[in-house]
Amino acid sequence: MDSFLVGHATHPDWRGALALAAAQVEARRAAHEASAHGPLSLGFVYFTDHFAGDADALVAELRRRWPGVAWVGSVGVGVAAMGVEYLDEPAVVLMLAALPAGRFEVFSGARKLHRLQPFSALVHADPATPDLAELIGEMSDRVSSGYLFGGLASSRSGAVHVADGAWRGGLSGVAFSREVALVSRVTQGCQPLGPVRRVTAAERNLVLALDDQPALPCLLRDLGLADLSEPRTALARLRATLVALADADAEMLGRPGQFGTDTRVRHLVGLDPAREAVAVADLVEAGMSLGFCHRDVQAARRDLVRVCAEIRDEVESAHEPAWAEGAAAPAEPPRRIAGAIYVSCSGRGGPHFGGPSAELQIVQHALAGGGPEVPLVGFFAAGEVARHHVYGYTGVLTVFTGHG
Repeated sequence: MDSFLVGHATHPDWRGALALAAAQVEARRAAHEASAHGPLSLGFVYFTDHFAGDADALVAELRRRWPGVAWVGSVGVGVAAMGVEYLDEPAVVLMLAALPAGRFEVFSGARKLHRLQPFSALVHADPATPDLAELIGEMSDRVSSGYLFGGLASSRSGAVHVADGAWRGGLSGVAFSREVALVSRVTQGCQPLGPVRRVTAAERNLVLALDDQPALPCLLRDLGLADLSEPRTALARLRATLVALADADAEMLGRPGQFGTDTRVRHLVGLDPAREAVAVADLVEAGMSLGFCHRDVQAARRDLVRVCAEIRDEVESAHEPAWAEGAAAPAEPPRRIAGAIYVSCSGRGGPHFGGPSAELQIVQHALAGGGPEVPLVGFFAAGEVARHHVYGYTGVLTVFTGHG
């Protein structure tokens, strides 16, 4: 039960935070070794942007403390471990895992994949990287499942990501072979304001027509506005409005009144009254589905509980013993959740869900399902990655499964 070891701490100095977190890992290491797990081989590290300028020294210290362990991770405006969120305070979270050699490979701009046939991958990236969406798409094409998970570094002082070193720009991460069993889900946090429409005319990020009607009047109808004659009222509603997009071949709604996992939420960045158009913080093409939406705490809470329950049920039901009554049970025990990584939007977190650490407490409680706490770390990102998409206002929860 100790194949994933977690430590986390806050301290004004990165050395103090790392030492406290490392002490928690080492305190659990005896149980890990007694359980006959293999040696610790892969580490995940997330640290708040208070320590962004110390990233190189922090990673060097990790490698000194645990020689032979490969490290991946990112800076964030907030980080998380177990049921605790560290937002706007100096903190470090660690998770070390015992994965067999040959089942994972760390990569970066300076270190390409060459040993492993990748099946899935955890990725971190600098959000300012040119053509980032294309790079993520190319990386998705390189893994045989097409599935990526992770997020974009978020920082007020320097977007740093970790792959056996501290990197600025580009993307990095760790690829896994098919033998590393994962279950992953995207949780949405927005509620539709009106119907889903088809984009019928667009120029780059400007939406000109929806269902062959001018886009701006469609937006105003969804907001309950007759026109823009009362700027103060209109501006307040427009500032709270977001835009949901889905590719032409994807379903926008996963269930009535709720966006599906192929839907990306973007900012509404402007209006063009002369052309009756709206501007979106993404490239838009004719044929896409589009819906106007707003953030909704209760919808986000329900969806978060749902995806946790789905993951737990999939892990448990997919590996239930399949034998006839009275027959001998198979020697291999059923699978369990061994460890988890949760990447949430920097605009979410406990304050959005109603209290300190509220989001992570929901995740931890729902994943555990009344059982022991799940080893869990993560960070609050500038964009969340799942499959080949970069999302916003979402959470991406991924669990590693193992026998227990």
